[in-house]
Amino acid sequence: MAVPPTPLNAQRIAADGATQTFAFLSDQYLKDVFFRYQPSAATSAGLHEYDGQLEDMSAASIQKQIAALHAYEKKIDAIDPSSLDASIVDDRGMLLGNIRSRLLTLEVIRPWENNPDSYSSGLTNAAFVIMSRNYASPNTRLRSLVEREKQMPQMLADARKNLKNPPRISTEIALEQIDGLVSFFETDVPSAFTGADDAELRAAFAKSNAAVIQALKDYGVWLKTDLLPRSAGDFKLGADTFRRKLAYDEMVDLPLDRLLEIAIADRAKNQAEFARVAKEVDPTKTPLEVLAELATIHPAPDKLLQTFQDQFASLIAFIRTHHIITIPSDVQPTLEETPPFMRATTQASMDPPGAFETHSTKAYFNVTLPEKDWSKERVAEHMAAFNIGTVTSTAVHEAYPGHYVQFLWQSQFPSNIRKVLGANSNIEGWAHYTEQMMLDQGYAAAGPDASPEAKREARLIRLGQLQDALLRDARFVVSIRMHTGVGGAMSVEDAVAYFVKEGYQSPSIGLMEAKRGTSDPTYLYYTLGKLQIMKLRADLMAKQGAAFNLQTFHDNLMRQGFAPIKIIRKAMLHDNSPTL
Repeated sequence: MAVPPTPLNAQRIAADGATQTFAFLSDQYLKDVFFRYQPSAATSAGLHEYDGQLEDMSAASIQKQIAALHAYEKKIDAIDPSSLDASIVDDRGMLLGNIRSRLLTLEVIRPWENNPDSYSSGLTNAAFVIMSRNYASPNTRLRSLVEREKQMPQMLADARKNLKNPPRISTEIALEQIDGLVSFFETDVPSAFTGADDAELRAAFAKSNAAVIQALKDYGVWLKTDLLPRSAGDFKLGADTFRRKLAYDEMVDLPLDRLLEIAIADRAKNQAEFARVAKEVDPTKTPLEVLAELATIHPAPDKLLQTFQDQFASLIAFIRTHHIITIPSDVQPTLEETPPFMRATTQASMDPPGAFETHSTKAYFNVTLPEKDWSKERVAEHMAAFNIGTVTSTAVHEAYPGHYVQFLWQSQFPSNIRKVLGANSNIEGWAHYTEQMMLDQGYAAAGPDASPEAKREARLIRLGQLQDALLRDARFVVSIRMHTGVGGAMSVEDAVAYFVKEGYQSPSIGLMEAKRGTSDPTYLYYTLGKLQIMKLRADLMAKQGAAFNLQTFHDNLMRQGFAPIKIIRKAMLHDNSPTL
C-alpha cells in the first residue's frame, strides 16, 4: 500500500509547477525517509508493506538516514514559497520542521547513543503495533511479526555498540521496564495469535519469539552489570537545543524566560482557583487537606475501566445538546489495560488507528491499572490519580471531545502532512484545553437548586480538573528548568519535589513524571497548546462578536489537522499575531 496522494482539492496546481513538485517530494519523503527508517510508525499509520521490517539501528543506517534528511531538506528548502498557496506554504513549513527536528535528534540529542530504553521498548512497540489490530488474518500478521522478530536480537546487539555514556536515570528506566517487556513477549504476544493455524508458521514464531525473549534477558543483564556502572552522562538538552526543538516541533520561538513566566503565571492562577473551590468544599480545611480527601474518592481498581466506559454516554450527550463540536462517528473507543512497555511512564492514553488504516478502525483507550505485586500504599497513590475529578478530566482528554474526537476528524484533514507530522501542542494542547472547556460550558455542573451532595461532587470534579491542570503546569516549568537551567537548575529529585508541592501530585506520580521529563524534554506542550488555543478563541470572539459560535470554532480548528497553532491561527484569523 502506498502513501495516498495529497487530495487534489488541497493542491490547486500552480502554473510554475511548484505545487506539483512539493506534492511529489512530500509524498516521497514520507515513503523514502519517514516510514522507511521508522517501519513501526508505518505499521501504526496503516501502511502494511513495511510490516516485515524493523528499525535498523546500526550506526551505518543512522548515517544513511541523516544523509537522506539533509538531501530532502535541501530539496524542500529550494521550493519558492511565494509560488505556493497559503495552506501548502504551511505544509512546507511543517515538513521542514519535521526534517530539522529529526536531524536535531539524530545529530545533536542522539538518543541512539544515550537512551537504552529506546531499543528495548522500541522493539516491543514494533511487535505491539502488529498484534494490537486485526487489520489482516492472524496468519498474515504473525508472518510479519516473525520477520520483525528475526531482526530484534540484532537491534539489541546494535544497542551495545551504540550506547556510549547514557545518563544513569536513562539506564535505570530501561532496567525498570525490562522485566515487563520480557513478560510481554512470554505471555501477551503468543496470546494475541492463538487464531494463527499454520503449523509451520507457529513453529517459526516459537523460535523467533524465544530468541527475542533471550536477547531481552541478556540485554537486561548487560544493562545492570555493564552499562549501569558506566552510565554517567547528562540527560539535559541545554538551552540552545531545547529552543531549536521547540521551534521545529511546535513553531514556538518565544524566549525561554518568557515561556517560564507564562508557565508560572498559569500555575499560580490554577492554584488560586483550587484554593477557592477547596474552600467551598470544606472551609475548615486547607486546600492540600481537601486534596488529600479527594485522592481517596476513586473507583476500586477492578472497576476503573468500567467507570470510564460509563462516562462516555454522558459526555457524548452533553457535547451534542450543548453544541460543543461535531462528533463524526457514533463508534466509541475500546477500553483496555495499558500495554506493559508503556506502564512505567503512562497513566492513560488514546491509541487510534493510523491515518491510512483501512481494515481495522478500532481506537483503544489505554488505562494503567495497579500491578498485582504493589503494596497497598502504592496502589492508593496510583489510584489517587483516578479520583472523581481526574477520572472525568481524563475521559474528556482522551476521548470526548479530546484525542478520540480529533482522530474522528482525520479524514477531513487537508493533506497527508497534516495527518502524519503533527504538532504535540495541537494534539495534546487540544485534549488538555477540552478538560477546562467542558466544565466551563457546564458539564457536571450543579445548579442553584441542586442538593448539597450534588454541589459537592461538582466542586470535587472541578478540583480534579485543576489538579490535572497543575500537573501540566508543573511539566511546563520542570521541562524548562530541568533541561536548560533557565529559572534555576533542577535535578530529577528537585523535579519530583516540584510535582508534589506545586503540581499537587503524589510522590509516585511525581517520580513517574520527573522520569518522563528526562526523555520527553518538551512535554510542556500540553499547557503551551491549551493557552494558545484559548488565546485564539478569545481573539476570534473579539473579532467576530455576536457572530462567534463555539461549535463552528471547534469544527474549523479540527479541519486544520495536526498543524502547529501558529499555522491554524493564521488560517482562522488571517494575521500573524502572537500565539501567546
